[in-house]
Amino acid sequence: MNAGDTASKASAALSEGAGVTMGVEEEFLLVSRGSHLPVGDAAAVVAGVGPADLAGESRAVCELWDTEVEASTGICSDLAQVRDQLTRNRAALRRSARARGVELVPAGHPLLGAETAPPRRDGHYGWMSDTYAGALADQEICGCHVHVGLGDRELGVAVLNHLAPWLPTLLALTANSPFRRGRDTGFHSWRMMVLTRLPSSGIPPWFGSAAEYDADLVRLRECGLLPPGHGGLRLARLSDHLPTVEVRVADTTATIDEVVLYAALVRGLVRAALDELDAGREARRCGDTVLGDALWAAARHGLDGPAVDPWSGMRTSPHTMASRLYRHTEDALTATGDLGEVRTLLQALLTSGNGAMRQRIAAARHGVPGALDVLVRGAEEGGTPPSAGSVTPLRRRVT
Repeated sequence: MNAGDTASKASAALSEGAGVTMGVEEEFLLVSRGSHLPVGDAAAVVAGVGPADLAGESRAVCELWDTEVEASTGICSDLAQVRDQLTRNRAALRRSARARGVELVPAGHPLLGAETAPPRRDGHYGWMSDTYAGALADQEICGCHVHVGLGDRELGVAVLNHLAPWLPTLLALTANSPFRRGRDTGFHSWRMMVLTRLPSSGIPPWFGSAAEYDADLVRLRECGLLPPGHGGLRLARLSDHLPTVEVRVADTTATIDEVVLYAALVRGLVRAALDELDAGREARRCGDTVLGDALWAAARHGLDGPAVDPWSGMRTSPHTMASRLYRHTEDALTATGDLGEVRTLLQALLTSGNGAMRQRIAAARHGVPGALDVLVRGAEEGGTPPSAGSVTPLRRRVT
């Protein structure tokens, strides 16, 4: 597709309200209240949640492991709806879990425990287990996925090109999995290191058209690297069952505030991309190697160390990248009415630290069970916990 066609499509999509509706999927661990170890009770927890317990068209389902459950919101048009549905869904799952002596834990990776039972084998999970073999063994991980409505696949691919360089910054903000089996991994998102062991599971490469995007999926399936009909494992993709762009980079975050911030930023990035395309500006290409380096640095350091600028390939700071992300989406956030809330939530996050930083502070004081307690309390209270240390504050305008 040429730039003129893309601009026309983007203009039409914006006038029709594309890039406004959102939906959020959250995956959670189930952990024994007594032993602090993961518990394979997902089916019972999901069965204990009735349709009336969830918000709107939300649903709760089992995941790859029986130690995990997922809640997905219905279609939302503003952040208040997102917040309300997340709050109700988390509360419903938490009540059902606690009725069985289990806690609902919003974290990207189990904090404690040895090898767990094998993953489920129903549906495409059996194919994944057979094909990915040992690489699947540690995939007991939980992420947060945001869908933004965008029905045109050609336009969706062009939007993905714009989104790709921002995925490491989104990960740095949402990283929430520093521990593995009682030990500190040194990473802010160990989940990302586990996830990217699977084929074609990182940042999506540049695609010039929907035909190129679809041909790549066909190639992966024909090579035996994806299950038949699967939409791929990349951190941003066109949904395989909804007319949306889906961003899958975040760890499940401790608090609802953090999910709302993440959802708003993803929608802001989609809207900013549509504005760029409407103006005839394609995304600037970044090298796949540099994008991979930026993602690794974000997983390793989160908000507390060096970052890699995806465009220059040079060292920068995650706080600089967060400020750039805010400025890049400022007009889009203004258009959707989200600017004030995002500014407040982002300032709070950069003051308190991401989930990994807060887990480490709690663990330093009370051991890894203390980090679990912080996660459980964060899921209950919804807001960002008190400051976890000194970080660079966000400024509305950075010179």
